[in-house]
Amino acid sequence: MSEISTRDAARDSANARDAVRDNARDSAMSVAAISSERTESDDNVWTRRLVLFLRVMALLSILKGLYHWAQVTGFVGGEDDAFENQSMAWQASTIYFAVIELVAAVGLWLATPWGAVVWLTTVVSMAVIELMFPGIYGGSLVVVGVEAFMLAAYLALAWMAARERPP
Repeated sequence: MSEISTRDAARDSANARDAVRDNARDSAMSVAAISSERTESDDNVWTRRLVLFLRVMALLSILKGLYHWAQVTGFVGGEDDAFENQSMAWQASTIYFAVIELVAAVGLWLATPWGAVVWLTTVVSMAVIELMFPGIYGGSLVVVGVEAFMLAAYLALAWMAARERPP
């Protein structure tokens, strides 16, 4: 019986040693994860700002896309402004933006490269329609200015985020 209790005591002592070693290793890993995470987040300030900008632009794209769908379905405007009563160019542009704005919003929210490309396509398309075809949406220079500002902000943030990553 003393041989069994000696074996049990040795096994309990080994289990206790393993538990202490596991706790020490877990503590060291969590401290290392915290310290490396803090260093990494300090290095990626511009990337985080770019992602925040993309998320804000995604929300704006959702609102713009839903507004265009509201125009198509008749939730916005009166009977004189109904979709069927508009010119073919206005109808085509409105459907184009209703679809592409929502696609861009998904890509922007996920911060994917294709999302930025689709969003850039919407920004440039709206500016071109406002400048080159003022009969469609009215040719507002304010819209063109806002689109140009958003484009410049994106390019600046993307440039700064690219500079903080090593080649």
